[in-house]
Amino acid sequence: MQPWLGPSCERCGLPFASLEASDAIDSLCGLCRLDEPEFDVARSYGLYTGNLRKAILQLKFHGREYLANRLGGFLAQACEALSEPDSAIVAPVPLHASRRRQRGFNQAELLARGLVRKLRRKERFAGLQFVADSLCRTRATLPQVGLSVRARRENVRGVFSVPRPERVRNRTFVLVDDVMTTGATLSACAAALKRAGASRVLALSLARATPQFPDLESSG
Repeated sequence: MQPWLGPSCERCGLPFASLEASDAIDSLCGLCRLDEPEFDVARSYGLYTGNLRKAILQLKFHGREYLANRLGGFLAQACEALSEPDSAIVAPVPLHASRRRQRGFNQAELLARGLVRKLRRKERFAGLQFVADSLCRTRATLPQVGLSVRARRENVRGVFSVPRPERVRNRTFVLVDDVMTTGATLSACAAALKRAGASRVLALSLARATPQFPDLESSG
């Protein structure tokens, strides 16, 4: 499970398939040029392929909750590359109550706990806080898999809310999710936090799914 070390969009972290794209003046991907996301910056540990994809699927759909601690450690590597995370609030992307009951846990929450556990070993991150209920999902939505970019955005528009805005105002947040594809879910979460007064929102995902780097093992 190797981290992505190649060129990427400076805003959303989308891996570029060639160095030519990163030579642009602002090094932004097409999606960020057309419609800037609500988060300030996003980064992913690696590509949603190979063993990393397998580990996420084992965690998410096969109850291998023990993997979250190790995977959260990988996520910490991506977090350390971001600016201003040392005294931030770490918040997982929430599941709707019905989905959480069905699965038995929120994989983003488990990853966020693993991330904080790893980072707090370093003095620099002593002020990092984990708040599981910073956001809530107000209604169930369709799975994002298979939806177009526009449909993904509409699917999560207005879905997230902040139960206690007083804990959000003027704070920096690190949002955590397992997989990022277009960034629609993380952007919708960031929008809710900023409406409640958050000053900055940094988005972290364990893996980035993109057709530029397909998982060849799962396609055959």
